[in-house]
This record gives sequence, C-alpha cells and structure tokens, in this order.
Amino acid sequence: MRMTMRAKALATAGLALAFSPAIAREPAAAPSQRTAADPAEQMARTMVSRMTLDEKLPQLLNVAPAIPRLGVPAYNWWTESLHGALGPLATTNFPEPIGLAASFDAPIVHDVAGAISQEVRGLHTLGRETGRNGHIGTGLDTWSPNINIFRDPRWGRGQETYGEDPFLTATMGVAFVTGMQGPNPDRPQVIATPKHFAVHSGPEGTRHQANVYISAHDLEDTYLPAFRAALVDGHAGSVMCAYNRIDGQPACASDLLLKEHLRGAWGFKGYVVSDCDAVKDIADNHKYAPDSAAAVAAAMRAGVDNECNGETLGDTAGLETRYREALSRDLITEADVDQSLVRLFTARYRNGDLPGLAGAPKALPTSVVGAPEHRRLALAAAERSMVLLKNDGILPLKPGVKLAVIGPLGDATRVLRGNYSSPLSGAPVSVLEGLKTALGASQVTLVPFGESVTDGDRVPTSALLTPDGKPGLLARYYNPTTPMPAQYARGTREKLVAAAKYQTQPVVTRIEPDVGDRNLDLARVTDVHRTEWTGFLVAPESGTYRVGLSGSGGTLTLDGKMISDRRKARWNDLPGMTTLKLEGGRRYAIRAEGSGIDLVWKRVSDAPSAELRRAAAAADVLVAVVGLTSDLEAEETGVTVPGFSGGDKTTLDLPADQIAMLEQAKATGKPIVLVTMNGSPINLAWAKDNAAAVLEAWYPGETGGTAAANILTGRTNPSGRLPLTFYRSVGDLPSFGDYAMKGRTYRYFAGTPVYPFGHGLSYTKFGYAPLTVTPARGGAENGLRVTTRLTNQGDRPGEEVAQLYLDFPDRPGTPRIALRGFQRVALRPGEARSVTFDLSPRDLSSVALDGARSVAAGTYRVTVGAGQPGTGVAGQTASFTARQSAELPK
Repeated sequence: MRMTMRAKALATAGLALAFSPAIAREPAAAPSQRTAADPAEQMARTMVSRMTLDEKLPQLLNVAPAIPRLGVPAYNWWTESLHGALGPLATTNFPEPIGLAASFDAPIVHDVAGAISQEVRGLHTLGRETGRNGHIGTGLDTWSPNINIFRDPRWGRGQETYGEDPFLTATMGVAFVTGMQGPNPDRPQVIATPKHFAVHSGPEGTRHQANVYISAHDLEDTYLPAFRAALVDGHAGSVMCAYNRIDGQPACASDLLLKEHLRGAWGFKGYVVSDCDAVKDIADNHKYAPDSAAAVAAAMRAGVDNECNGETLGDTAGLETRYREALSRDLITEADVDQSLVRLFTARYRNGDLPGLAGAPKALPTSVVGAPEHRRLALAAAERSMVLLKNDGILPLKPGVKLAVIGPLGDATRVLRGNYSSPLSGAPVSVLEGLKTALGASQVTLVPFGESVTDGDRVPTSALLTPDGKPGLLARYYNPTTPMPAQYARGTREKLVAAAKYQTQPVVTRIEPDVGDRNLDLARVTDVHRTEWTGFLVAPESGTYRVGLSGSGGTLTLDGKMISDRRKARWNDLPGMTTLKLEGGRRYAIRAEGSGIDLVWKRVSDAPSAELRRAAAAADVLVAVVGLTSDLEAEETGVTVPGFSGGDKTTLDLPADQIAMLEQAKATGKPIVLVTMNGSPINLAWAKDNAAAVLEAWYPGETGGTAAANILTGRTNPSGRLPLTFYRSVGDLPSFGDYAMKGRTYRYFAGTPVYPFGHGLSYTKFGYAPLTVTPARGGAENGLRVTTRLTNQGDRPGEEVAQLYLDFPDRPGTPRIALRGFQRVALRPGEARSVTFDLSPRDLSSVALDGARSVAAGTYRVTVGAGQPGTGVAGQTASFTARQSAELPK
C-alpha cells in the first residue's frame, strides 16, 4: 500500500530532527545492481584475496579480530538497538516495539529508527576513540528489528515485535529498516538485520530444539510477509536466521528459507547472521548434523555468513577450528568461506567502518548520543503509543483533582525501559513524577505497595553521595597486575579471572552518577578489571526499602554488611534485594564491586492495605498503575514464579497481589483510572467491568510517565490502537507450541475478545464519509484506490488512525478480515480532510491452502474506520469485484 497523504509533521518545533538527512522519510532507493563492478564488493574481494586462511576463518564469527598487517580493525557484529542504542553513554530509550506498533504511525517509527541509528554511529565513534571497538554495541550494524508475528500472548519476547498482524508488522518493519539504514541502502548509516527468520515465536524453553511443522498456507500468509517486505521493499542489508527447525531443517540450515525464498525468490544479496548459538544447535540440540564441523558446514552451505557464538562472550580461543575441520573434510571449500567474507567485508565498506569507499557515511560525534531532540521524539512516540481502552467520562482529569497513585508500578522506572534496553538510558520519568509535574505535587499522593516481583528500580543520583559529599558515587577501576590473555582455552577463563591479582592503585578514578557498566568509555581500562563504587545511600524519607543489585557478577555491602551477592546469578535473573528500614536523610555507607551490575531499590509498605484505605479517603480518584515487567516476560530466563516460566507467561491474569489490590481499591468506592504497563495482552475483563478508565501504556520508554500524565490530564489526545487481540484467558487459545494460525489473532479467532485488535478511544469524535472505490486500469485485480473524507466532529483537536480492512471472497484459507491500510490524520475541531489509500495487488491478495498467493476473483468488502468492522466504531463499507484471479510471486 502507498500512502497518498503524508502523516502530519511532528508538532513540536524541537522535533526538526524528523527532517534531518540522517533520518529523512523518503523511501529507500533500490540497491544498485551488485555485480562484479560494484565498488564495495570489488574492494571486499581484493581485501579477502590478500588474507591467509588463518586470517579468514576467525572473521566468520561475530567477534572479528583485527588484521593489523592489512589495516583491518577489530569488529563485533553483535549490536542490539531494538528501541534504543546500548552502550556506556546515556542513550535514548524509546517505547518498546509493541508500543511503537500501537502508534499505527510508520513515519514516527522511521524517525525513531533514524535517531537510534545516529546514536549507534556515535557509539561506534566512541569505540574507535577508546580503542575498544571489538565489543558488543560498537558496530555499524544492528540486530533489529524483530518482525516475528506475535501469534500467542504467552510468548515472553512478543513485546519486541510489532504485533500479531502481518501487514502492520511489515509496514513498521520497513519503516524501521529504512530509518535505520537511511535513504541509500548501498551506503547504509547502520545495517538493519530483521530477525528471527523465520516461524519463531516461542515457547522460550524449547526454542533450541523445537521442530515446527507449518502449512504452506500459514507460512506464506502469516510468517513470511514481513520478512519479504523488510528485505525486498526495505532493502535491509542483513537478516538473522532463527533457532528452531522448520519441517525438520534448522532455520540456519534451511533450504526452504535461505535458498528458495531468501536468495532465490527474493534475490537477497546481503549477508546472513545466525542467532546466538543457533549454529551450535544444529548439532548439539537439533541433532541435524553429527558434529560441530558438520554443523558450521550445513549453515554455510545454506547461506549463513556470520555465526554468533555465545562463547565469544568469554573470549574463547579456537572457535574457528570447526571451520578448519569442515574444510579438511571437504564439507565446505575455501571458495565458500570467501563468498561469506566478501559479503561481510562489502557491508563494512558500505557502512563506512572500513575506509575508502566513495560516498560511505561519515563518522558522527559521540555528542549525538542522548541528544535532546531524541528525548523529545521519545516523548512524541510514547504519547502516540498509548491506547485509551475505556473512558466513562472521568478522563481527562479535571483541574484541582486529588489523586492517590496506587499499585507497584506507580513510582517504578525499571518497567519503562522494556527489554533489550540500556540501564544507562536517559533519566526515566515514572507515572507518579509525570502526574506531579502535570498537576502539582500537592495534588498527588503515592501509596507504597507491598513487596512484589516487579520491584527493582535503579537508585537515582539524587539518593547517592560520594565519600566527600558530592552527588553520585566514587568509582575506581583496577587493572590486573599481570596482563590477561586476549583469548582463553575453553573452560579456563573463569579460573584465571578468579585468580587474577589487581593493581593496588586504580588506573581510573572518577565520580559516576550511580552503579552502572560504563567501562567501555575508558581507553585505559582493560577488558578484565575490577571496579568498585563507594559512597553513601541517602533515602529521601524514612520507611521500608528493598535494596540490592540486578545483573550478575557483583556484590553490595551497606554499612559493612553484605546485602546482595550476584556472583552466581544469571544476567537476567530477578534482582537480589534485602528489605531494610532506612531513615530519611541519613547516610548509609555502601560499597558495590563487580561489573555488569546495577544498584536497585524499591520503597515498599509494611501495611499496604491500610495505607491504601487512608489515601483513598483523601483522594478524588485512584490511579492504579499495574502490569508486568520485562524481567518477568522476557527472553529465556531462569525465572519461575506464579504466572511466568522461563520468560513466557502461563496466564493472562495480572499477578495475584495486584488483583487483590484492585479489589480493595474498588471497595473504597472511589473511581479507578487503570494504567497498565506490559508488553503483551493481559486479561482486562475485570478492568472493563469495574474501572472508570483504562489506559494501556506498554513499556513506554524513558519519558513514559510524562506521556501518560499528558494523556490523563488532556494535554495530549489519546490516539494509539491495539496491535494485538486482548483475550480473556489462555483457555481461549490453542496450545502454545502449535504454530497453526487457526483460532489465533483477530484474523482467525472466532471468539469474543475483551478488547479487539485495532481498538482505541479518543477525547474527540471522528466521522467518515461514504467510500469512493476506484479500480485500477484493467480491473480491481490490478489495484484499487479507496477514498473517504474524515471529519473531526468534536470540540478538541486530535489524531485519528483510519484503518482499512478487507473481507475477501469466500475460499478456503482466507482470513475473517485483514488489515490492509492505515493512516494517522491530525484534525482540528470541525476540520475535514480527504484520506486516500492506494492498494496494490499484493495488498488485495490472499493465500490458498497450497500456499499460492493471488488476487482471488470475486466480490470483496472494504471498510475504512476507527477499528475493525462490526465492533461498533465509526466507519464506512463498500464492495468491489475482481473479475479474474491474478497470481503473485512469493
């Protein structure tokens, strides 16, 4: 679909970023004909031809070592920037992708990706300046976006995606790819890597050995369209293959995916990277190959060019020997190796990591990281992502209203970030702080919650003092007395590091804002080092606090007593905290030691029910902030608590303590405004029946509290739409491991959801004029134009998301209905504007049971409105006929 009306430019003057060259909104140009005459490829071939075999083989791994004699610096292909760059500087944390999807705003997703791209380039510059450019997060590629289909609400990583609909996911995926790479895919700012190719969406606990059998219909109809769009239309320069098997073959050795579709039907010329340890899984877990040499050969022969191997995290030596053995057994040839290396080095020339290619992007300064205009963009994105699900008239909140903020997430900040995010991102704003700023601190009271599995926010600088009384903590970095090896024989690193002796004098001493992993901005600090932070913890008021560490590999003492030991913790375990009584204003001596850790805390109540009743008596409205965190719904964790197992959910219900609190709040008789923070559908049946209003806020990023407050108080009109179906129970769905689409998502679900895909309310009212449907020359099977006139019939300015759905001719395999267009339109009160959708044959197509895609002959119904047809929202419907069938390529 091509939008003929551009979305309104961001209203804030400071968002001129949207028009900067690095993130221009023009669609990416098609890549040049990449033949032997392509200069980037020519340079790569020349470079590879000069390498010895010993120099070539290590380059196939995600950590590619330097080749000094050829002037090639070290490079790490592992960079994550799903909704924000990750590094030692304060990067900008944008809403989780499921929230970006809820914006139904492809231009703002494009701009968000462009801002992230700038920050990734800034971190690459930092790596070059410090000489520590072989580390995660220092490359000029990114393993984003995640365009898997969120087919089941139990999946812990569904939050990373753009939802359950292939069309929405494809549109947002293309927007992200073109924003990240910039207008010229032959000279990308940062190479985008759509993942995980393909048919990958949980369960997390079985992903390394799952064998997914999928029908030809579901593969073409649901699981591949977003990848095709990102690669064919968005021209992504890379793609990541998944862990699981498809019809017996591992995704990273799949003829169906990598040969038939990717490099065959779609003509992909870029490079393929494996998910981390997916190549190892080919032998170790799938048992598809008899040993590790055969596994790397199977992947390379299928088309994988770069292997992410988890053992690179421990600098394990000899990982390339598997490729050497595969060569010696004639499982692969040196020509196969060269082909992969040419693709990889072509990419490094194109993005400017290696010098010499005319027109390659120039380096950006580190000052672009966390730029003020990026934070303003994060706020705009958060506001557009939030979905008003219910409002009985209580919103927007009236001036002078007295609020009691209840629930475990009211003052929480960790929840804002979502997963694949940097703990060192910009200053987070909780819902509590957002409401205090909007209404005045005297109008808003916090009611602390009891101890909860959602606890664990980073301790802010305002609660920390150095030993001499300055804000922050004193950080000291110590290098080993004897230099450590660059690589370690398998199984030896842990013992060698544990036995290391460190210099008595720190190599760097500085004041840092808090406890966090910032060492990569220090050139003098070696990879193996000891860090200690000392100073004082100062609580703002007396009360009960949980204090400790998140992450792994460190310890924390308070007044000389150990209160958190993370030396044996996994990186994504829940925080380890101790409950303490702290006096407001008193200085408590703290000492944290380790790396990869964060100092966290949470103010809790010993009598939360009594405090809720007291606060409710003095309040006009209760704002209940509830939900989950991305430490609970997550990627392959070791966490098993009620409602969660290994990263996936086992229920759609809120945690039991939150449900009990809501019942207590209802009993007070005060109206409840519910704000939910989560990355997946939750059961909101109780809220639909009992709350006065419900605002879905997702994991909204660093400015999330400001965005929520702006919507609750009416400064911003709510305009988000659900990119997911909100079911009542997992009992409404097929089993989690069943990848068949029957009974899943709004396209094939036959039941009644609590809230449907596409739902979202506004503070104003919009009306739609009857549709004008104009077939393309030669008939509707060649395309279609649909036009309506949209009017703001209310008394407030607002943005409407006009959604276009198709109901197809009746044939086996067609969905109930399907989204095929959307536009976000800003209108003043009384203003009207024409909205036009141009639908291509692919937009009009559906998939037969045998997997063949075509525009089917017959009568269609097209609806344009505020949501799905048949859900009681404003909209108009018309019919048209395609006189003959038109087959489409894969």
